[in-house]
Amino acid sequence: MKSISGKKLCKILEKFGWQLSRVKGSHHIYTKNHLPIIVVIPVHGNQDLPRGTLNGILKDTGLTENDF
Repeated sequence: MKSISGKKLCKILEKFGWQLSRVKGSHHIYTKNHLPIIVVIPVHGNQDLPRGTLNGILKDTGLTENDF
């Protein structure tokens, strides 16, 4: 699996219709209309997300590695 930073993942989510709901510290909280899912992206500069965190976010959003 490719490594990706939190900043890049935020841009990808926005491209697929997710909206930034709020920011609390370094955590960006995203929502999507008509979905009861809240996705939290840790943004720590350009540091890559841990593999398990990235897999969990992709699973929650329904995206795949091919989407980026």
